[in-house]
Amino acid sequence: MTPAAAQDQLAILGEQREELEAERLRIEKAYCLAVLDHIAAKIRTACPEAVYVSFAFYSSSRTLDLHCVLGAQPSPLGTCPELWDNHGEPEDEHPLDDIADQIEADVQTALAPYSSPAWATVRRNQASDGNSWLLELPPADRAARVAELVRTRHPHATAVIVDGRSAGGRIIEVVEGSADDGTQNLTTQRRWSRECEDVLTRLVGQIFAMPTLAGRHLTAIHGYRHPYGTSCDLVRLMTLPPTA
Repeated sequence: MTPAAAQDQLAILGEQREELEAERLRIEKAYCLAVLDHIAAKIRTACPEAVYVSFAFYSSSRTLDLHCVLGAQPSPLGTCPELWDNHGEPEDEHPLDDIADQIEADVQTALAPYSSPAWATVRRNQASDGNSWLLELPPADRAARVAELVRTRHPHATAVIVDGRSAGGRIIEVVEGSADDGTQNLTTQRRWSRECEDVLTRLVGQIFAMPTLAGRHLTAIHGYRHPYGTSCDLVRLMTLPPTA
């Protein structure tokens, strides 16, 4: 093999390796979220009021110690009610006792990769001074939750346009019905709070990351003109499901 041929082969294989690594990372992210959905469904079956899983995390070993399961915070100044304690008294029987090992193992798996999108659902437990973190369980239906949040400020919204390149899945425009000539009414003036924006970006990013959800809820847009003048490769239309 000549030096030129060897160089060409090296370039081809290097490109293939990069493509495979990118695909591996995409699959790994989707898997982390699927594991999180799996254990969230099991937790809610045994404890429907569950909202958070509390745990201690050890970054050097990428392992954790499961603490408890908490409910929703009743007020901005209130603390999340404890629904189940992994280290509680043996006589305090609870349905979650039977899947404690599964909860710990699945949460650890979901958070094992540094790039796992599950980390976006984790925040420090402000009610504790020690090594304590809260993982918010994902909604059973992410698209329905997105629709609910969007319509709190845009009640006539029928769809949103999302960009998978910006923070994983940022909403860039809201579709508020159609004009008399049939064209869509679009607005970049998103009226929700910064906190709501963060939640929406996280949820849309998770939909992008999971092929099944992306195929179900995201539609490519042809000829779209990006309002911020950037690439349109990962811009999609997400039709919002009905809300009660």
